[in-house]
Amino acid sequence: MRKLAPLALAAASLVAGPSLAQTLPGLSAGQVLGPAGVVPLTTPQPPARLVVDPPLPGPLALGRVFIQYRAENLRIEPVFGPAALAVTPRIGHVHVTVDDAPWHWADASGEPIILVGLTPGSHSVQITLADANHRPLDSATIRFVVPAVAGDHQH
Repeated sequence: MRKLAPLALAAASLVAGPSLAQTLPGLSAGQVLGPAGVVPLTTPQPPARLVVDPPLPGPLALGRVFIQYRAENLRIEPVFGPAALAVTPRIGHVHVTVDDAPWHWADASGEPIILVGLTPGSHSVQITLADANHRPLDSATIRFVVPAVAGDHQH
């Protein structure tokens, strides 16, 4: 039983998350967690990058499209305009285009893209990571098929 106590303590430390710095002697919180997101950076930022997952299969089987994404080296925030370009760490939003439409919408929620009402068949969604002045930084296009769903009525 005594041998299990250190193991349980180690497991509890891992589950605790941010308190992990306390279990690594000699390392500061900054060394473990990286720079604070509220302090301006003093070195050039690496390029912003967009990571997009394919639609979640469960909702897609029901004709609903849920696309999760994340940004690297950029925080998704609803702040726009030329003055926001000076903010560090970098902030921005995404532009979403469905099926090569001539228009897109801007989204600064950081939440998954959710589409309903698409007709059964092949579709594409382009998600573009943009800076606070709407300049594209990175882009990804996801292609998928919306299945015909029994009892589905298009209105």
